[in-house]
Amino acid sequence: MLGRVTLSRRLLLLTSGCVVLGVGVALLLAADLGSDGFSTLVNGLSRTSGLPFAVANLVVSAGYLLLAASRRLLPGVGTVVQVVVVGLVVSALLPAVATPSSYVGRGLLLAVALPVLALGIAAYLAGHLGAGPIESAALAWDPPVPFRWSYGVAQGASAVVGWLLGGTVGVGTVAVVVLLGPLVDLAGRVLRLDVHQPRAGRAAARS
Repeated sequence: MLGRVTLSRRLLLLTSGCVVLGVGVALLLAADLGSDGFSTLVNGLSRTSGLPFAVANLVVSAGYLLLAASRRLLPGVGTVVQVVVVGLVVSALLPAVATPSSYVGRGLLLAVALPVLALGIAAYLAGHLGAGPIESAALAWDPPVPFRWSYGVAQGASAVVGWLLGGTVGVGTVAVVVLLGPLVDLAGRVLRLDVHQPRAGRAAARS
């Protein structure tokens, strides 16, 4: 019975977290001040290679997941759920969220998007059912590098490479790189959510 309750809670954290994350992504895109580093890399690869955005997204995602796997952090059901649910939520909300006409309004939308993103990431990771590509890449290096910093490095490296490949960056990109990792860490500590994922060979030791 305890296992069922625990699994139910994990599934709830995963699904609700992904929905909240999708809302945050929609707000970030609607602010139109620059996307996250991961999306910048996908966009840059798509522009340079001529690959459709969806195909470029698969290539970048596979690369990050392979990097994480090299450090024994394997994908799980949460990896798939994150991609599917976030995509569906963004597709549903983005047409309904208008981009403000002023930079002040867009800045306020960005300011709202960041904590929403952080809450969604912390919640879905706390389900311990698998992480999305860039979160996996960051968590694979924690330890030794705490997630609040490794996430910024992963997003920052993605943004730089994406920009060199022709992707666009903006103040929103910088905000994600600098602030989102610490905000996820803060949300996890305030809500007592552990964002770390079980690694291959250690899953049995985790309850």
